[in-house]
Amino acid sequence: WRTWYGLRLRTTASFVRTMFAMSASSFVGARPALARRTTAPASSGRRTSVIVAATKVARNPNMAKLQAGYLFPEINRIKNAHLAANPDAKIISLGIGDTTEPIPAPIVAGMVDSAAGLGTLEGYGQFGGYGAEAGQGRLREKLIERFYEATTSIVADELFVSDGSKCDISRLQMMFGSGRNIAVQDPSYPAYVDSSVMTGQTNGFDDATKQYGNIAYLACNAENSFFPDLAPAKKSDIIFFCSPNNPTGAAATRAQLEELVAHAKETGSIVVYDAAYSIYISDPDCPRTIYEIEGADECCIETCSFSKYAGFTGLRLGWTVVPDKLKFADGSSVRADWSRLMSTSFNGASNVAQAGGMACLSDEGMAAMTDLVAFYKENAAILKKTFEEMGYTTYGGTDAPYVWVSFDGRDSWEVFTEILQKCDIVVTPGSGFGPAGDGFIRASAFGHRDNILEAAERLKKAFTK
Repeated sequence: WRTWYGLRLRTTASFVRTMFAMSASSFVGARPALARRTTAPASSGRRTSVIVAATKVARNPNMAKLQAGYLFPEINRIKNAHLAANPDAKIISLGIGDTTEPIPAPIVAGMVDSAAGLGTLEGYGQFGGYGAEAGQGRLREKLIERFYEATTSIVADELFVSDGSKCDISRLQMMFGSGRNIAVQDPSYPAYVDSSVMTGQTNGFDDATKQYGNIAYLACNAENSFFPDLAPAKKSDIIFFCSPNNPTGAAATRAQLEELVAHAKETGSIVVYDAAYSIYISDPDCPRTIYEIEGADECCIETCSFSKYAGFTGLRLGWTVVPDKLKFADGSSVRADWSRLMSTSFNGASNVAQAGGMACLSDEGMAAMTDLVAFYKENAAILKKTFEEMGYTTYGGTDAPYVWVSFDGRDSWEVFTEILQKCDIVVTPGSGFGPAGDGFIRASAFGHRDNILEAAERLKKAFTK
């Protein structure tokens, strides 16, 4: 990458995409490193060397189907190459959606007290050692009280605390097993597609369409108000659906979610509903949980996280709801299988992180999270207004911390590269979220306010139409 960036990016996006693919080529199909094993046979007294080229273990063919490295580490790789070539550059990141502001004091206090308690016999006896795989009972009950009790019939036994939504998405794939028909919004969070490929849900990649076989890509665009035609998913077993959507920032309305649930019940599919950004919803017509929709408890699994609620991206704490009413085709319990998988593959979220979760759900913690979310939403409003004043059409940025910006059909990697070169700003190319994202970039509102304002000025100077 240092060599590539030494060329000063003299070519455009086609070269960037080539290098993006090359970053994975060192892993995909690469020859194994040679190992030397030295032996000293007793008969001859001489040392001999045997060259061992590889183990006898065949590579998982599903890993070989992946087309490149995971999107965000690749963006970091390109950013670091830019810094190597321009060491004085002051990079502002509007790319990876990582929180930037300190965790609020009332929440930190809860974790500090928990950590200190682990140093006492009484505290360790209560919250030390292995915990329940499904999470501490008091935390499960408090999550229900705060986010489900008023609008749904979900109970604490149906909620499983974990180390975050991203981890649970892969565990859900493990539970479902390979050979499933998958549907995803296009564009959408890359983990849905990548985990599907890794677990054997796909049958190849089409270079022309930039799509994997056996995945139904449900196009979300301005023409359909970012809610897809569900007909292509009529044969899908599992539908991944995120609201508010990452990357477009679109929050589904009640009527749209009623359509999604009706489709799932009619076709017998299961919806994995990603509500990681639901706390950002302010539109009263957009539900914060899928279980506000009648019948959703018979066809939907919901996953959520404290990452973007309270800045827990590094602490790792989330939850997944699997209702008792949700059944497999033979009538067996999905919840029972999820519980069995979690008890086998997961030892429970960190006790200190769970104490932080309890602190989040206190009156002081809820108020602090509300203020933190409001801060990021103000950042989103600044970015949205900036791009619109520059002459670009934007979406999202109201009920989500992301602004989806149209660059009039231009190659999104080309736009990404030009913004990095001209402004020292990292955004995310829309095509990284799926083929329907090409022509767009995603701007994240997670940033210090002075950086957001500085980014706005740099963008205006370089890209105003």
